[in-house]
Amino acid sequence: MNLGINPILGFIAMFVTQDILMRFFFRKKNIIKNDFLIPNNSSVILAPTHRSRWDGLVLTMAIGRRVTKKDCRFMVTKSEMRGIQGWVLKRLGCFSINQLSPSLSALRYAVKLIVEKKQLVVFPEGKINRYRKKLVLKEGLYRLSKLATKKTKSISIIPVGIAYSEMSPSFRGNFAICFGEPLFINDHQNIPVDEFNKTLNEKMLKAETIALKNVG
Repeated sequence: MNLGINPILGFIAMFVTQDILMRFFFRKKNIIKNDFLIPNNSSVILAPTHRSRWDGLVLTMAIGRRVTKKDCRFMVTKSEMRGIQGWVLKRLGCFSINQLSPSLSALRYAVKLIVEKKQLVVFPEGKINRYRKKLVLKEGLYRLSKLATKKTKSISIIPVGIAYSEMSPSFRGNFAICFGEPLFINDHQNIPVDEFNKTLNEKMLKAETIALKNVG
């Protein structure tokens, strides 16, 4: 599996989404980093809450190429990679995974991105959770992290909270994004998946609470 980013399409997508769409659709954009910076030499997985289809664009604006000189590589569901949308997303570095039975090639590619210190984005809730219902996080992120630690010393998992001024983002509304306290995982840890997911979920919701306060 080789899903490089098409440089021309990447430039056009960044210009259209960040300089036009995001600029005019949202009235106020609040990025809360709490003095947090992602180390250049760290293996990183971004773990955002998932409330809207706008989340990917918000995250890319906050911590994408223009900010970190790294593109966000999104792990998405197979249904999102269909048709013209799938054609475009594939050339922007996105790749699909079967949540119930992930293929070996998809897992290897995800591990490769982590080891090469790319910015991999995984939505731990597994789907859009528009009404903030209590969900049990999927086990995929934990399993993927443990696989990757066999090839890299430590991984920083960054919980991210994204919030909008309306339940469904509307024209001239506001958004806020908050980067929470990292969760570190390495091959020597023997943390159970339930404990890992509980801690990660708490950190994600804490970051989202801060974001919500900033949009009112």
